[in-house]
Amino acid sequence: MKLLLKFNLIFLLVFLIGLAGASLVARGLLQQVAVEEVTDRARLLLEKANAVSSYTADQIRPLLESEMQHAFLPQSVPAYSAHEVLASMQKAYPDYSFKSAMLNPTNPRDRAVAWEEDVVARFSARPELKEVVGQRDTPAGAALYIARPIRISNPVCLTCHSTPDAAPPTLVARYGPSNGFGWKMNETLGAQVVSVPMAVPMQRADQALWVVVGVLSAVFLLIGATLNFMLWRLVIRPVSRLSAIADKVSLGEEAPEFEVRSQDEIGTLTESFGRMRKSLAHAMKMLDA
Repeated sequence: MKLLLKFNLIFLLVFLIGLAGASLVARGLLQQVAVEEVTDRARLLLEKANAVSSYTADQIRPLLESEMQHAFLPQSVPAYSAHEVLASMQKAYPDYSFKSAMLNPTNPRDRAVAWEEDVVARFSARPELKEVVGQRDTPAGAALYIARPIRISNPVCLTCHSTPDAAPPTLVARYGPSNGFGWKMNETLGAQVVSVPMAVPMQRADQALWVVVGVLSAVFLLIGATLNFMLWRLVIRPVSRLSAIADKVSLGEEAPEFEVRSQDEIGTLTESFGRMRKSLAHAMKMLDA
């Protein structure tokens, strides 16, 4: 097997191993960055929902107190306002979602579904848990969700949610006496859940991975071509010339002198061949004499 072929086979093997290792590392890093990007988006939506809730509780609800004497206005409920604002945003971004998932909600639309009940159960089992980050499959693809527990810390909230008799009549008239009552202080009642799709960030991560693989392949090919040229010019061509001259000398044919063209190891080898040739010629003359 030719030296250049051996070199290229070894170089190709090293290239494939290096490319595979670099691709795995790059893929992991890019996917981690994509997950962090999605997580930041989810937290931003959650903070937006909380900001709307605070605004409603601090500024909108006091303005509606007089109207609440005649009819219950859900616009005065912080969770309702947050849901409506993010639902409006969801028209432009249908795969994004926010929900105050409750086990016993006043508004039936807030009732937790099966996987949300599991999240609420985790908060109930671990009261010290402040946030849960996870992934789930949806019809649109994988989605990342962030959930935070909903617990009553203000006794004023129990005015509307302790018993139907204590609740405002307008609230009971609108939603009935069956749902949203029996809440207790510091009990895990539900969870705020924000879901953000992961398809687009992951696609970007895959595209970036292909760019990285392409750049690494181009760099390896450039290095390989350069090494091949240097190996041929500095090693293979001088050695082939020496081999051809040595063959002629060994067969007793006329051959040119070993020409030293460099001061490296190949040049030293050429000088050695030249001295060996002179020694051989001198020995042959002595034998003839």
